[in-house]
Amino acid sequence: MITVFDGHNDAITREDAADFATGRAGGHIDVPRARAGGLGGGIFALFTPTPGAESVDFDAAAEDERMEVELAAPIGPEIAAATTTAAAGRLLALERDGHARIVRAIGDLDAAREEGVLAIVMHHEGAEAIDPGLEALDLWYAAGLRSLGLVWSRTNAFAHGVPFAFPASPDTGPGLTMAGRRLVRRCAERGVAVDLSHLNEAGFWDVAKLDLAPLIASHSGVHALCASTRNLTDAQLDAIAASGGLVGVVFAVPFVRADGADDPDTPIETIVAHIRYAVDRIGAEHVALGSDFDGATVPDALGDVTGLPKLLDALRADGFTEDELRAIAWDNWRRVLGRAWRA
Repeated sequence: MITVFDGHNDAITREDAADFATGRAGGHIDVPRARAGGLGGGIFALFTPTPGAESVDFDAAAEDERMEVELAAPIGPEIAAATTTAAAGRLLALERDGHARIVRAIGDLDAAREEGVLAIVMHHEGAEAIDPGLEALDLWYAAGLRSLGLVWSRTNAFAHGVPFAFPASPDTGPGLTMAGRRLVRRCAERGVAVDLSHLNEAGFWDVAKLDLAPLIASHSGVHALCASTRNLTDAQLDAIAASGGLVGVVFAVPFVRADGADDPDTPIETIVAHIRYAVDRIGAEHVALGSDFDGATVPDALGDVTGLPKLLDALRADGFTEDELRAIAWDNWRRVLGRAWRA
């Protein structure tokens, strides 16, 4: 079985995260199912929902401007700090009890894979828990933070996220703030990967112009195939490749279906089509997986993390070689994270 590294999930922020080690009745990922599906590691998001909008109705958000505004409303750092700290505590407890390993360096990732221990990269999905003066960043780095999404789909002190809209361009507003530029520079100095998924197009290009590290979009789709604000244009894909970075192709059905519908009755081949498009445009070395498990609707045909072998079989059926599959499943993430962490 090919071992998979997944670029994004929200499992640790679910209400039933306490059962992550032993198995949950619902959701997409837990330790037993990860082992069964060949998931060896991934980027685990610490996410703070917008108060009052914990469950996103993507169809309604794409059609209702009022809901877009509500979801994009800023949240205070005191809310984000409390939520994020609690989620980080869950990850540290998993490591303490031997259920997983928090990856702080590439050597940790390699060792976890060799030993069959679930490798976890701690990630902030939205930087609201980081103060604009960046004093908290060193604290979070010491706790194990190695990946940071500047925004979720809302504005904060650093940048502007894309509202959920379809069909629409990701060019939805201004770019990075001065604090955002400082944060990207500091992340590059410390060795924290910066994730551009959820960032609007102007912000994407602002990060690209800084030319500090490989460009990473951990869980996005191809805009040419699904015209969601959350997806990447061809020009953005080209820039990711030119930087030596990667796109983790998302499994979330509103971002892979041509009609943008949040419909679980979606073939796995729809995800394959996005992977194929990206590979044909920028090369297999710049494409990986970024499921968004436990954060979005995925195809019923995939189900949960135990369905990863089905996706790999579908990629084989589309003509991908075993070398390409190993690159997409694990090796590309290892290489790009190593560069971002300056390992």
